[in-house]
Amino acid sequence: MTNSSNEPLQPELLDAPQVRRKVSTQRTLGSMALAFESFVIFFATLVAFGLKMADPALVWGFGLGLAIFTILLPAVLGKRGGYQLGWAVQALALVLSVVLAFANPAGWVFVIISVIFVGLWGWAMVAGFTIDKARIAFENSQISK
Repeated sequence: MTNSSNEPLQPELLDAPQVRRKVSTQRTLGSMALAFESFVIFFATLVAFGLKMADPALVWGFGLGLAIFTILLPAVLGKRGGYQLGWAVQALALVLSVVLAFANPAGWVFVIISVIFVGLWGWAMVAGFTIDKARIAFENSQISK
C-alpha cells in the first residue's frame, strides 16, 4: 500500500483503529424524512399545476421553493434551530395543503399526504431522540465498567 506520494505506508498506520464518527439518529431519521418529503412536494407541485389549482406562478413558486428548502434543510439539522425549522416546514406544508383542498376537491389528498409526513417527522424526532439517549446511556455504562 502507498499513500498519495507513492511512498509505502508505515505498518503502525495500517493497524490504527478506525474512529467511528458519532452521528445523531434523530438527525439521520429526520434527514431521510425530509429528503423523501421533498420529492413528494415536487410531484404534488406537478399535480397542482396540472389540475390548475391556482395561478401557475403561485403553484411553481410555493411548490419548488418548499421542495428546494426541504431538500436543503437536512444540512442544518442538529444545529441551533434546525429541528424547529423542520417543524415549521411540516406546518407550512400542512397549511398549504389545506388551502389547496379548499381550491379543489382533489386537494384533500394533499392534506392526507401532509398529515402522513407530519406523523413521519414526529416519529423520526421521537424515535431518534430516544435512540440517541439510549446510545449515550449504553456508552456511559460501558465506560464505567
